[in-house]
Amino acid sequence: MELNKNKGNDTVLVSVLMTVYNREKYIAEAIKSVLASTYSNLELIVVDDRSKDNSVSIAKAFAKEDTRVHVYINEQNLGDYPNRNQAASYAKGKYIKYVDADDMIYPHGLELLVYYIEQFPDAGYGLCSLPQDKTKMFPFQLSTSEAYKRHYFEQQLFHKAPLSAIINKSAFDKVGGFSGKQHLGDFEMWHLLSQKFPVVLMPHGIVWYREHDDQQMNDNRTDPYVPFKYILAAEELLKSDKCPLIGEDKEKAIKKVKNQQSKAIVSAIKHHSLKKAIEMKKASTLNYIDIIKNKLG
Repeated sequence: MELNKNKGNDTVLVSVLMTVYNREKYIAEAIKSVLASTYSNLELIVVDDRSKDNSVSIAKAFAKEDTRVHVYINEQNLGDYPNRNQAASYAKGKYIKYVDADDMIYPHGLELLVYYIEQFPDAGYGLCSLPQDKTKMFPFQLSTSEAYKRHYFEQQLFHKAPLSAIINKSAFDKVGGFSGKQHLGDFEMWHLLSQKFPVVLMPHGIVWYREHDDQQMNDNRTDPYVPFKYILAAEELLKSDKCPLIGEDKEKAIKKVKNQQSKAIVSAIKHHSLKKAIEMKKASTLNYIDIIKNKLG
């Protein structure tokens, strides 16, 4: 594969961030995938969150063989998103690229990510593994308002996991990193970045994510309140003064997420429990008339 070396070349340092907690079954494959990158100007920062298995010893074995690998151990368990911030605090690169210890990146993945995003100097971040666009080829850039409109009126955009992103480190710092909110930190991050910076959209074939029973994302399938938290966050972010949507577009988006909240509560009544539905109702700004309207609809 030949790329235009005038843009996105190896002179740009990329900090690959790998947060770890009890991933001895997968971490070796994850690290190998990063070190096999055709893009060589990288540092791999592995930050262990007090694992109780052999994750650290496996990572340290790689560090002995490759000086690009740096292993850190937290003094105490921080949790998912705070540990992502911790990893970013060690980064020296222009860009940060999360590759979790149970995921992998294709050999050409970093090369493509840098090649794509370097074509758009104003971009704060890029998202890959997106469905093919109907009107134009990847990569292309969306302004702040265009990103919000695409997510709320066309197709999902802010649902991507950190594995699917490359982030300009200065942009990450300007929005203050991840807030630490459980489950929805990445969803919130893309909103915050898109308040201030354009985003570059990129195709599939760059990263590979693993599915297994120990992932936090499994909560989405078992507890209706977890996906409901995303809808609550969406309303809060849309109502923010920093939201790039204005006027009718903003009102339309808020109305849409309120309808989603109402339908989620009705679904909880039907398929889960009244207790869970009441909990969701209390967390929302809805009244019972809104919920009844959606149920009748």
